[in-house]
Amino acid sequence: MPATSPEAPTAQPTIEEDRLTGAVPQRLIQHGGLGGAAPRLAAALADAASAQEAELIVARHARALWREAIRRLREGDGDDRPLYWARLALAQEVRAWRPAFGTGTGTGTGVDTGIDTATLLAALERGSRGMEGNLLPAGPDRLRVVVTGFDPFRLESDIRRSNPSGAAVLALHGTVVRTACGRSAHIEAVVLPVRWRDFADGVVESALRPYLEPGPRQVDLFMTISQGRRGFFDLERHNAGWRGEGTDNTMATAPGPVPPPASGRDGGAVHAEPGPPWTVTTLPHRRLTAEPTGLYPVRDNTTVTELPPGATEPVTRADGPTAGSAARAGGGGDYLSNEVAYRATLLRDRIAPGLPGGHLHTPVLEFAEENASEGSARFTDTVLVTGRMDITAQVRALLSLAAGAGPGAADC
Repeated sequence: MPATSPEAPTAQPTIEEDRLTGAVPQRLIQHGGLGGAAPRLAAALADAASAQEAELIVARHARALWREAIRRLREGDGDDRPLYWARLALAQEVRAWRPAFGTGTGTGTGVDTGIDTATLLAALERGSRGMEGNLLPAGPDRLRVVVTGFDPFRLESDIRRSNPSGAAVLALHGTVVRTACGRSAHIEAVVLPVRWRDFADGVVESALRPYLEPGPRQVDLFMTISQGRRGFFDLERHNAGWRGEGTDNTMATAPGPVPPPASGRDGGAVHAEPGPPWTVTTLPHRRLTAEPTGLYPVRDNTTVTELPPGATEPVTRADGPTAGSAARAGGGGDYLSNEVAYRATLLRDRIAPGLPGGHLHTPVLEFAEENASEGSARFTDTVLVTGRMDITAQVRALLSLAAGAGPGAADC
C-alpha cells in the first residue's frame, strides 16, 4: 500500500495551489506576462449562465493560456515556469467560483447547479497542457512528431525550480524542423503533470493515443522527455513497469507495479491487465549517440535494476534485464519519468508496433553558483537561461536527427 494516497480532486485547494501564496510563484507569473489570465477567467465565469457554458469558458481560457504562454516563452527567455504557476492560479479561480444561477453551492457536488468542479478542472488541464488531440498535418509528404515534457517538480525543496523538458517542448510546439535530407518534421507537444494520480487515471494514454493510432496523422516519431542527470543526455533503452517511493508535486507516493489506466481514461480500448515488466525504446539510439547535436554528450543508457527469478534482493545490471526478471527501475529510474516512457512504449506496442519512440533525459538545469541557495529570492539568472536555451537547442537537433532516421524518412 502507498505510504501516502494520491490526492483526489476536491473543491479545496491542492498542495500545489497552496504554494501560490509565495512571492516567487507570483513573480514568475508576472515574469511570463500571464498575470491577467486568472482575473479574466474569474470575470468570465461570473457571467456564466449554466454548467455547460462554464465548462466552455474554462476550456476557452485554458487554450488561451497555453497559446499565450508559448508565445511569450518564445519571445522571452524560454521559461516554462510561468505556465505552471498561472495554470494553478486558474485552478484556484475554478475552485473558488460560486455560480450566480441556481441554488446550489457550486462546490463540486453538482447540487442544483449541475456544476462539477472536477469536470471544470479537467477541462482546464486538457486545454492548458496541449491535450486536445492530434492536429498535425496529414499526408505522406510530411513527417510528424509528438513530444512530451513535464511540469517543474521537487518544489518543496526549491520553489524556483524550472524543468528543461517542459521548456524544450513548449518552445518546439507548433514548429517545423528539417531533417538531414531536407524533409519537414512537424512537432506538437504535451506538458504532463508530476502527479501519480493523473498517471493512474490514464493521462499519458489519453494524450498520446491520438498520435499513435494508425491513420493519416499518425506520427513518425514520439519522444517523452524529462530532466535527468548533470552534464549529459540519456537515451533510456529499457523502461520498468514499477513505481518507486518518490513523492510527486502533491507530496503523494504510490509505490508498486505501474497500474493500468483507469477504465475509460486511456482514450480507447481499456487494458485492465498488468503490463509486462519491461518495455524497450525504438528510437535510433546508435545514431543519436554517435552524431554531434550540441554541447552535451548523449549516452545510450542500458542500466536497469531488477529482481532476478527466485531472488529476494534487487540487483543493478549495466546491460539490460535478464529473462524472467521483475522490474524495479529502468534506466530512467522508478519515478514518473520512467513511467511516462513505460506507458508510452507499452501503448506503442499495443497499437503501433515498431513505431520509433522512447525516452530522453536532459541534463539538469542549474542556477548560477552565487544563486544556488534554495532560499534565494532570485528566480532567474544568466546561467539558468543559457542552460535552458542550450538544452532546448540540442533537443531540437536530436528530434531532427531522429525524425530523419525513422521509417517515414526512408526515402530521404
